[in-house]
Amino acid sequence: MTTATGRRPAGLRDFYENPAVPVASGDARSLRQARILAAALGPATSRTATVLDIGCGDGTAAATAAPLLAGHRVIGVDWSQDALKRAHAHLPYVVRGELTDGGLPFADGAADAVLFSEVIEHLVDPDSALDELRRVLRPGGHLMLSTPNLAAWYNRGLLLAGVQPVFSEVSLRGIHGRPGKEVVGHLRLYTARALREFVAASGFRVMGLSGAPFHGVPRPLRALDRLACAVPSAASILLLHARKA
Repeated sequence: MTTATGRRPAGLRDFYENPAVPVASGDARSLRQARILAAALGPATSRTATVLDIGCGDGTAAATAAPLLAGHRVIGVDWSQDALKRAHAHLPYVVRGELTDGGLPFADGAADAVLFSEVIEHLVDPDSALDELRRVLRPGGHLMLSTPNLAAWYNRGLLLAGVQPVFSEVSLRGIHGRPGKEVVGHLRLYTARALREFVAASGFRVMGLSGAPFHGVPRPLRALDRLACAVPSAASILLLHARKA
C-alpha cells in the first residue's frame, strides 16, 4: 500500500521515532506523581533507591520530578534513540530497552521503583509490558503509573453528544472526529476501574489512585479540570500507585 504521494505509510515504530511526535507531559502530572513516589520511598539519607523511568521520552518529566527524588538514582529508559539523545540533557543515566521478551537491560529485582508515565496507552501488548515491569522490580517495589482517563469529565459529555473522546485516536495520520490537533499514537485507554483491575490482575497490589489535570485543557476550563481531580474517576489523568505483590 502507498499513500497519495507514492510513499509507503510509516509503521508504528517509525511514528514513535519521529522527533515531531510529542513525548513530554504536563508538569502538574509529573509533580503529583513524584510526590507520591517520594513519600513511598522516603529520603535517600539511609538508602539510595534505583528508580527506572520507563518510556522516559525527552526526560523533561524526570527533570521535573528530580528535586523531589534528590539522592535517589533515576535511570531513563526508552526504545526511541531520538528520545534518549534528548533525555540525556536532563538525566545522567539513560539506556535503551524494550518492554517485551525480557527487553529491559536489568536483572530480576534490580529496581526499587518504576515510573511508567503515560506509556501504557501506546502499547500493543500491555500485559507483557507489566510482566516485564514486575520482573525488574524487587519484592514490594513501587509502580507509579499514569495514563489518560477515558472517562474524564469532558469525555462523558462528548460521548453523549456523539463526539469522539479526547485522548482516543482512530488514525496515526490525522485527527478525526474529536477536539485537539496533535496525533500522539494512543492505542488503548482506561477508566479508573479498568486500570485498577488490570494492574491487580498483573500481580500488583494497588495502593491508591488519584487524579491530575491535563495541560491540553483550554484555559477557561482549567480550574474545573483541577477541581475534577478530587474525584479520580472523572479526572483527566489517572495516577496509580501499586506495589509488587
